[in-house]
Amino acid sequence: MNPRIESLEKMIGGPRDGALLRFSLGNEYLKAAAPADAARHFRAAVEFDPNYSAAWKVLGKALAEAGETSAALAAYEQGIAVAEAKGDIQAAKEMKVFARRIEKALNA
Repeated sequence: MNPRIESLEKMIGGPRDGALLRFSLGNEYLKAAAPADAARHFRAAVEFDPNYSAAWKVLGKALAEAGETSAALAAYEQGIAVAEAKGDIQAAKEMKVFARRIEKALNA
């Protein structure tokens, strides 16, 4: 296993467990081409902090890479709502592009 992932995994359930730890762990799993594992940690990140727009964006990406297109679309839609509410215009714009691509693919 990747030493960075191992190190982060050891922190789960401890005092440093939270949105940032799970976001970091999800990113490491994405880099390691393990999108389902990444999605699990990104889901945990948004459970810790439902207003974490960056985590919603990568959750959508991980789910899409894992072949869970409907779940990816739902994550992007939630992420767009969160980003717009926070005024995070760039993140909302990016997620709208990704969501449209999925909608086109689902309707093709």
